[in-house]
Formats: sequence, structure tokens, C-alpha cells
Amino acid sequence: MDVSVLILNYNTCQLTLDCIASVYRSQTQYTYEMIVVDNHSSDDSVTRIPATFPDAVFIANPDNGGFAKGNNIGMKQARGRYTLLLNSDTIVEPDTLETMVSFMDSHPHAGAAGCKIILPDGTLDKACKRGFPTPSASFYYAFGFSKWFPNNPKFNGYQLGYLSPDDSYQVDSLVGAFMLVRREVIEQIGGLDEAFFMYGEDIDWCYRIKEAGWEIHYRGNTFIVHYKGASSRRKPFKIIYEFHRAMWLFHRKHYRKQYSFVTNGIVYAGIGVKLAMSLIKNKLLRPASASSAETERRIQT
Repeated sequence: MDVSVLILNYNTCQLTLDCIASVYRSQTQYTYEMIVVDNHSSDDSVTRIPATFPDAVFIANPDNGGFAKGNNIGMKQARGRYTLLLNSDTIVEPDTLETMVSFMDSHPHAGAAGCKIILPDGTLDKACKRGFPTPSASFYYAFGFSKWFPNNPKFNGYQLGYLSPDDSYQVDSLVGAFMLVRREVIEQIGGLDEAFFMYGEDIDWCYRIKEAGWEIHYRGNTFIVHYKGASSRRKPFKIIYEFHRAMWLFHRKHYRKQYSFVTNGIVYAGIGVKLAMSLIKNKLLRPASASSAETERRIQT
């Protein structure tokens, strides 16, 4: 088996069905298996998905343990030389698997690779190629400097906006919506850190991959479409809280010992200020419908 395609589903039945169908339309010489992990959905996912795609491995979890835990459960069943983390709200192009697996096979030092990810309106999902959120990069991103100076590498160390999305190059981090990871890497460093309930687990994984000496590559010669929720609608408190908690967790895990007490204090204070600002801004938005709230659980803002 070449690739284990791993999709985590939570109350996104139709999106997941469309995503699986797009994978099955792939034009590739490589063999792949489909693994769908359901995180205790309350919709009709547990009946419709296995009925529609009986060849897919379907795992129904008794509870929702989060993105990292759900994917880790799926990884234990994976038989492929590569594991592909794939969001349920994505559509894969017919050439994507062929292009990405071929690249990994020809680059043995690449531990993980991701492709260009575009939104339904044709714009880039900027989370698909990122630098690590160092204190300085996080500050410039969180407080708008990266938007004011989009072509300046100093102020765009996180989203790498100065690099063309149509080119290919090494990066620090990919996004969990599409991440092709070599089996040897998973065996070496383990799965996703389950301390991250949602958000941040993909950056943490990439940090550990690079720390172990592997390369991480972004490929701009193929793409997928990512149907994110509408950011103009009000988000549930948990989504905003977990996004900012992930910032705190990542810094505490990887950067706390590298910086002084003063710098760490400024970082934690900045996260607190950003959380407060996000909550205030969120209050001013119109309420989200139940369906849009579910699809927004994986927004990478």
C-alpha cells in the first residue's frame, strides 16, 4: 500500500462524502486506502458514509477527543508507506496524489509535504505554507504588520506571504488540511500531540519532524480546494479559546526555555490580549448557524 488517506469526520457527512469521492477520482498509479474516523457525530455520518463507500475503513469513536486524538486512532490502522491527513471539507484534484507521492518518492529526505490549498473563491489558504510562530513572527502576524508589509520577509515570517504560492520550496510548517507524511517519520517521532484539542497540532508535528532532521516541502504545482466556514459569522467560544490555547501550548512546549522570563511574559500577555480582542470582535458579528459552526471547527485564521 502506497498511501493511507486519513479523513476525520465530525458532523460533516456530506462534505466528507464529497471529499472521499474526489479522492476516488484520482488519476494515479499509486495504491491507496481510505480511512475515515468519526468523532462521535450526531448527524447521519455513521450510517451514510460506510454505506456509500463500503471499501473504506470506517472507525466510529465513542466520543469527540479532538483532531489530534482522532487522527492518531486512524494512523494506528494505516498500512501505507505514506499517511495523508486530509480535511473532510476539501476536494482533491485528480492529479494531486500522483504529483505528491511521486515527489516524496524522489526526495528521500522529505519527511512531509503539502500542496497549494485554495479557497472556493480562488484565493490562497495562507495556512498551507508557514514559518514557525516564533515570538517575533507571531507578534508581526497577530498585530497586522504582515498585512501592512506583505512583501517583507521580516514581517512575514509566519505566513511567508513574500513567497509565490505557485513555486515550490522548503518551509517550516504545513497545515493539517493536507499533509503527506512518510511512515518512517511517524514511527520515529510518533503521532500528533493530543494536548492540542484543535489547532496547533499540525505546527507542533512539523516542528518535531524538522527537529528529527527531516525536510518539509511545499509544492505549488498541484492544489486542493478547502471549503472553510465563513469567517464573517460568529464563532463558538470554544473555537476562539482553543485557537489561542494552542498558541500558548506551542510556545510553552518549544520556545519557553529558549527565551527569557520577560520575553515569555510578553508572549503570554500578547496571547491574552489577542484572545480578548478576538472575543470582542466576535461579539459584534452575526450569529453562526449550527451547520456553519461545525465547519468552522478547523479554521486556521
